[in-house]
Amino acid sequence: MILSDSEILRHIDEGSILIEPFRRENLGTNSYDVHLGRYLAIYRNRILDARSDNPIEELLIPEEGLVIYPGILYLGVTEEYTETHKHVPFLEGKSSVGRLGIDIHATAGKGDVGFCNTWTLEISCTQAVRIYAGMPIGQLIYFEVSGEVQTSYSQKKSAKYNHRSVKPVPSQMWKNRF
Repeated sequence: MILSDSEILRHIDEGSILIEPFRRENLGTNSYDVHLGRYLAIYRNRILDARSDNPIEELLIPEEGLVIYPGILYLGVTEEYTETHKHVPFLEGKSSVGRLGIDIHATAGKGDVGFCNTWTLEISCTQAVRIYAGMPIGQLIYFEVSGEVQTSYSQKKSAKYNHRSVKPVPSQMWKNRF
């Protein structure tokens, strides 16, 4: 079951959902709009290695915006820091962003109960497009969880994306054993 606007507000009041900064005008009927942060990153190497810590180049989106291009994976970040202690958060792109040919995630649209951080975005586009820090980029949808969660994401020893960051976090796949 997806939380409605009134349920999202109730859980914010109870402390089981945290959104910083929270702006009431970003609350939709059953979602909350998040915005693109100032920082982007691109991988330096053309060929990425799943067993390596691939180096990135950090970019700062200037006031006049930044043109992104097809064929390049951009890691972005939300302005909003979120905590979700009872629900499963899903991040989906806004339709207005999709209509510009921008995808905001390749596979990582779901968070876990206990996820506490900004959201790293896996941004790609179908044609060149200028983007801006602070633009609405996605919407968070919260789902009810059936049953008790034994170990929240923030308590897992294997959690790789727990360190609060205002910058995008590159893949930590290399920390897995395979």
